Amino acid sequence: MLDRFSSQADLYARYRIDYPAALYDWLLPQVPGRTRAWDCATGNGQVAAVLAEHFGQVEATDISAAQLAQAARQLNITYQQAPAEHTPFADASFDLVTVAQAVHWFDMAAFNAEVHRVLQPGGVVAEWGYGLLRISPALDPLVQHFHNDTMRPYWDDNRWHITDEYARLSFPFAEVQTARFEVRRQWSAEWFLNYLRTWSSVVKYQQQHGQDAVLLLSEEVMRRWGAGEREVVFPVFARAGRR
Repeated sequence: MLDRFSSQADLYARYRIDYPAALYDWLLPQVPGRTRAWDCATGNGQVAAVLAEHFGQVEATDISAAQLAQAARQLNITYQQAPAEHTPFADASFDLVTVAQAVHWFDMAAFNAEVHRVLQPGGVVAEWGYGLLRISPALDPLVQHFHNDTMRPYWDDNRWHITDEYARLSFPFAEVQTARFEVRRQWSAEWFLNYLRTWSSVVKYQQQHGQDAVLLLSEEVMRRWGAGEREVVFPVFARAGRR
């Protein structure tokens, strides 16, 4: 797994969404134990922080030291740099494994093998992500064109697994459950534009051209957005299975 998010770690920590309480209300009753959880590709630790309220110990890993540096420290969370596919954890040592908005970057065969190794029998693995946000009829076509057309040469192929909600990514676990949620936020145009700067495609564009790709649409976004804040809606999809 390549590190695509270190260079924008500070923006990522501030402008990326967190996940709705309803997602955890759906997930946690499926988990048989509350001893240990592993949040894989934890980024700035937002999922790990929620899990820490429910588990005795949370292990949180990421390949990006810059992302981990942004994470809030808690006594029962241990952060360490490690790839998703190869971890230092003992066999059958977790009740739950979570991956938020990241599994599409993994070597899936190796990661699934690692999950089978570290989960206890009956333990649960949950993977979720979120698609392109919706704002308004005036703004959505502009954002869709930027995402699907302008940025297309700069997205890794893995990105399109988000579009089909991981349907092409193997999930060799039992008792599979799926669910959908929404995240709703009130954002200013400036906040939205900074969110776009967390996209891996925008970072790649900057690296290749030495320019900020968000400037290609910022003026038109500001014009259509108007003053004040608007509601933005992110569709969230999730799946969970049992070892």
